[in-house]
Formats: sequence, C-alpha cells, structure tokens
Amino acid sequence: MTLAHPETLAKTLDDRAEQGVLLLHGHSRTGRSMGKLSARLQAAGFRTWAPTYSFRAPLPQVVDRLLPELAAFKRTFAGPLHIVAHSLGSLVARALVVRQRPQPLGRVVMLAPPNGGSEWADALSRLRLNRLALGAMAPQMLTARSADDEALLGPVDFELGIIAGDRALDPILPRLILPHPHDGKVSVAATRIAGMSDHVVLPVTHTLMIFNPRVGDQVLAYLGTGRFLGDDVTRRTA
Repeated sequence: MTLAHPETLAKTLDDRAEQGVLLLHGHSRTGRSMGKLSARLQAAGFRTWAPTYSFRAPLPQVVDRLLPELAAFKRTFAGPLHIVAHSLGSLVARALVVRQRPQPLGRVVMLAPPNGGSEWADALSRLRLNRLALGAMAPQMLTARSADDEALLGPVDFELGIIAGDRALDPILPRLILPHPHDGKVSVAATRIAGMSDHVVLPVTHTLMIFNPRVGDQVLAYLGTGRFLGDDVTRRTA
C-alpha cells in the first residue's frame, strides 16, 4: 500500500463534484446521525454516502457488507473517496482500508476515534458487560487489544486528520473512568495514532460533536487542504 502523491491528490481536489465522502457513524447510531455533516459536505460540492451498520455484528462482517455498496457509490464519481468517521466508525474505516483500500483513497478525518481504545470498554469488560453494551465490536474497543485485532485495524498509511473533544455531557462520572482531558467517552490521548498528519482538540463533547459547526468547518478544511484551521485549534499535534 502506498500513499497518494500530494500533487496528484491536490489536482483531484479542484473538482469536488468528482469526489465522494463516505460517512461512518458511531456506536448505537445510524447513518442519519451524520446527516448534518453530510449536508455541509454536499453544499461544498462533495457527493456523500452515510450507510447504517450494526455494532452487534463483528467488524469483519460489517466491512464485508459495506464493500459492495461502497463500490456502487464509488462508480458515481471519478475522483478520490474521502472518509469522515465518528467514534466507532473510525475503527470501521481503518478495517475497511485494510480489507479493500478504495482507489484512489483521499483524505480521512476521524472524530473522537478510540484508536487507543476506551477505558469505558475496559470497565465494562471487567464487569462482563462489554458484549452486552458494545456488541461484537467490543474487543476492538479495549485499550489492550490482541495482535489479531490490531492486524484487523491495520496501521495508518493514509492522510489522516483527527478531531478530539475535551468536554463531557456528564462532568462527574467520566472523571472516575477516563484520564483527563476527555470528551466523556474517549480520552484525548486515545484518539491519537502513529501516522496521523494533524490533530486538533476542540471544546466539544463526544456525543454532540458531529452536530457542531466548528467541527464541520475543520472537516472541510482538512479534506480541502490536508490541514486543520489554525485559528480554531486548542491543541495541534503533527
């Protein structure tokens, strides 16, 4: 697998009508949860597709079910396929790229991704509630994954920008589970991963960040330039 040449990708970004964006939702959500982001992207000229999948199904099965429909979506435009993924959808995105890399693959933006797992998943596992609460993807949510699960997700060998949040809807309980700073579900540290090209932290919560206009601004900035907006960044890690 090789990275797209920056100059080649830059040329394709001139015609957004020939670019698509796959939007992957988070845990216990549906494709409709990505509707606001999808509308922003469509208004900017991108074609979008936001499928629904079940967290109750194993990750390889989810990927296998998405691939035929993704191929059909990809046939509707000639340019690169970008990916915008929220939370658990980020792990689906990684597994999809490993299983069958879209050609050409554009840029990827992950919103609050549990790349390093989540301490919530660890806590549920200790209580033997992880399968009930997290479904068949529970093993990939742990902070200590097996070698097989890491291989399933694969390394980051594509252009990746990550947006993390540092606000929580519940200001008390997450403090007992998650290291600070966090968004109520995933710690900022767990969102980072080797190979990412940009990382920002915004004052948003895990659950509501997909509806936040500042997040939408950053998504559009990264898809267009490969960098986040510097004047709206609370922390940048390249």
